[in-house]
Amino acid sequence: MIGWRWPALVLLVPVVAVCALAQLATGSSLSPVDTAAALFGGDGHAYSVIVELRVPRVLVALCAGACLGVAGALLQCVLRNPLAAPEITGVGSGAVLGAVSASVAGGVAATAPFMAAAALVGGVVGGGVLWVLASRLGGDAMRLAVVGVVVSAVLAGLTLVLLTARPQLAGAVTRWLLGSLVGRTWEHLAPLWPVLTVVLVASVAIAGVLDVVAVDDDHALAVGLAVAPWRNVVLALAALATSAAVAAVGATAFIGLLAPHAARWLTGAAHRFLVPAAALIGAGVLALADTAAQLVTTAIGRAEAGLPAGAVTALAGAAVLIALARRSSSSITGGAE
Repeated sequence: MIGWRWPALVLLVPVVAVCALAQLATGSSLSPVDTAAALFGGDGHAYSVIVELRVPRVLVALCAGACLGVAGALLQCVLRNPLAAPEITGVGSGAVLGAVSASVAGGVAATAPFMAAAALVGGVVGGGVLWVLASRLGGDAMRLAVVGVVVSAVLAGLTLVLLTARPQLAGAVTRWLLGSLVGRTWEHLAPLWPVLTVVLVASVAIAGVLDVVAVDDDHALAVGLAVAPWRNVVLALAALATSAAVAAVGATAFIGLLAPHAARWLTGAAHRFLVPAAALIGAGVLALADTAAQLVTTAIGRAEAGLPAGAVTALAGAAVLIALARRSSSSITGGAE
């Protein structure tokens, strides 16, 4: 029975729209009332702020969050690990390393387009290292997860080495290390939405394959599915989505981990529903996180700095994981003191 899944999926659309509107109405320069007035024929300055600054920021948040949600769903499927996320595959760390490398290089390389391109290349290279090592080790799902953690740690270590060489850049690369939407423009959206479109369409198109791969290799082989090639395809899609998101907003934690779980609870395990649901939930979560970050920034009067949205997702994600761990512990012990 799938009748309940379509309404659940459709219900997410207006929820995400509300999250986007909340983000659009939040900021230090215009109040929500001024924002609404600008959208319906207000003064030229206010309208420019909305169109040139806030709208692209909202769209980048939605697309990047959706990319992370899809990437997390794909990784949890192919690795068969509920804790799999873009942060532990080498892709996210590789993208951050690429961006930081461009920053350290300076000059033209430190401009926004080149840094985004460097992040994208770094993410693909980080994912490539994972695939090469995994293929040499046999491609076992558990080994993939372990190797991913090791690769991520090594790449993160290299990033810290670069920052040690140029400590004056530590503040400038905070966005890449934590994830931030400050200063996001149409320029950052341009390469992001095509990647999201391609990855989302491709993932839904191979949803049947994902359902089989998520079970185990023996089951896949029994139904005639070549596991290794399809695993590489799924990993490539996850790497592309993660790299695009990190290139746009930096390493935003926990969205890729928690969005698929929320989607699975809402729509079930069938990937033709799970993948788009994870995309919508990821988009809404990042929009809400940036809204909260802007509200905190405005409250403390530090608009020039801006609280990174990734700091909000990290804190919220940690709180959710602690709550889930406590619930799991209680269920195992039967609530005994």
